[in-house]
Amino acid sequence: MKKPALLVVDDLSVEFTQRGGAPFGLGRRSLAAVNHVTLELRAGEALGIVGESGSGKSTLGRAILGLERASGGAVTFDGMRVSGGARADMERLRRETAMVFQDPYGALNPRMTAAQAIAEVLVVHRKVPTADIPARVDELLTLVGLRPELGARRPASLSGGQCQRVGVARALAVDPRLIIADECVAALDVSIQGQIINLFMELRESMELGLIFIAHDLAIVRRLCDRVAVMYLGRIVEEGPTEDVFRSPRHPYTASLISAIPEIDPDMVLAPHLLAGDPPSPMRLPEGCTFHPRCPKAQDICRSGQPPSERRSTGRRWTCILDTKTPANEPMEVS
Repeated sequence: MKKPALLVVDDLSVEFTQRGGAPFGLGRRSLAAVNHVTLELRAGEALGIVGESGSGKSTLGRAILGLERASGGAVTFDGMRVSGGARADMERLRRETAMVFQDPYGALNPRMTAAQAIAEVLVVHRKVPTADIPARVDELLTLVGLRPELGARRPASLSGGQCQRVGVARALAVDPRLIIADECVAALDVSIQGQIINLFMELRESMELGLIFIAHDLAIVRRLCDRVAVMYLGRIVEEGPTEDVFRSPRHPYTASLISAIPEIDPDMVLAPHLLAGDPPSPMRLPEGCTFHPRCPKAQDICRSGQPPSERRSTGRRWTCILDTKTPANEPMEVS
């Protein structure tokens, strides 16, 4: 039986207003950092969100947790709407979710020891009695693969990987049901990256933890995540089971990202869809499909009108009119 959704993101948008573009700088223009995104996540499931820098991945993650204000749409956590909802619902979201950030040093107070940083979370959220805090701190440090005695050190005396493990321990201190990890291994060397990914895999299975893993490294996402969503200029352009998307991408942007991964699979043959140029400015999005200026398969129909409608097939969805990979006998929907 399929588990109910732990998290539902429905048509979520985030806009930022920028000054300029008119005499004396009085004009205002809106930038759609997140553009009508819809996603679901179940307990124990890992969803990877990938795309180039500036695609809106981090803003989406922050908006889900209420750290960025949404301009439209809704976020529902465990059946209760938390975006623009009651204060009590937002407080519950804060108690049952956590975020792990990219910079392992910047995420920690340099004046606090690792143990103090973890204990602070326990105190704020009143998770354990005061007398039990030291034992719980040691337990959390052990859970993330650190010796309890390292809790006496400050961030400057720890390696990047150790600091990131402390960050994960802080996140786990709230006993979360959902963690959003935002590029949390990007600043670490490859061996430490592997250790952190293994840690997430173990925690996800042992705690039934929902995980949203934001990254630009598709190889890591393929190893860790059950499903993957590909973002381009604030929109989800493709989403589906990870192996299905990697082996048979339905959108040219996805194919281009995958083809750039060195030796992803020696037995898999992919056309060389290399990305050309940079994404257009989100302040001046092109008509039609926003990917068409860089798309190796773009046609005239891609260059005008509205962005392509979403197409669906057997647990997958994508936004491209040029897909030719759907078998003739496979049902397909156009929304």
